[in-house]
Parts: sequence; C-alpha cells; structure tokens
Amino acid sequence: MKPEASTVEPDSYSISELSREFDITTRTIRFYEDKGLLSPARRGQTRVYSPEDRVRLKLILRGKRLGFSLDESRDIIDMYDPTHGNVEQLQRLLDTIEQKRAQLNQQLRDIQSLMGELDEAEVRARAALEQDARN
Repeated sequence: MKPEASTVEPDSYSISELSREFDITTRTIRFYEDKGLLSPARRGQTRVYSPEDRVRLKLILRGKRLGFSLDESRDIIDMYDPTHGNVEQLQRLLDTIEQKRAQLNQQLRDIQSLMGELDEAEVRARAALEQDARN
C-alpha cells in the first residue's frame, strides 16, 4: 500500500498517515515515542515524522512480529551506521534471532511435554469414569 501524499510537508508523514499505513493506532505510535524509539519533529502541536522515522517504525513492528523486545529492537536499530558498514548490527541481529529461536524451541518442548501430561490425565480420567460406570 503506497502512503498518500503527506498533509504535513513533502517527504514527511503525519501520525495518522503512519497509523493507516502500518494498521496501528496513533496511541501505539505515541507509546513508541514515549519509549524513545521515535523522535518526530514538531510543528506546533503536530508531529512531523521523517522518512527515517517511518523506517524505524517499520523495523520496530518487524522486530515485534519476530518476538523482539522493544529494547532489543532499539539496540539493533540504533547500531545502524552505513558509513562504517553494518557488520556489528547484522551480527547482533543474528545473535538475537538465535536467542529467540532457542527460546521458542524450549517453549515448544515445554508445550509438547504439557500436552503429553494432559493426554495421560485424560486417559486416567476416562478410565476412572468407565470404572465408575461399571460399578
């Protein structure tokens, strides 16, 4: 979806434009501001978001979908330095992905174990009901 022309100024976005583009509430965007993740300019009471703010918001939302905390996303995004290459940023991203994958694999094992315990409890409960029905 291509963003509509900005009502603020060329090469900038209003909070409502970003809200519509990313299908999030303006409150969510203000929350990210409060956390120091976004720093829009101000024209009186109006927030004016730059293309860089838009990219940061896109990366924050991507990190959220990947299960990254806001601090993890901030750390990775803040490492961006095109003048010196992004080896450190990419390595941090890979490390965070590896940690998330390990965490999810552990959660998956825990869920599978719990499912096994539920299956066993169900079998015992059904056997007890059948036993009671026979008596």
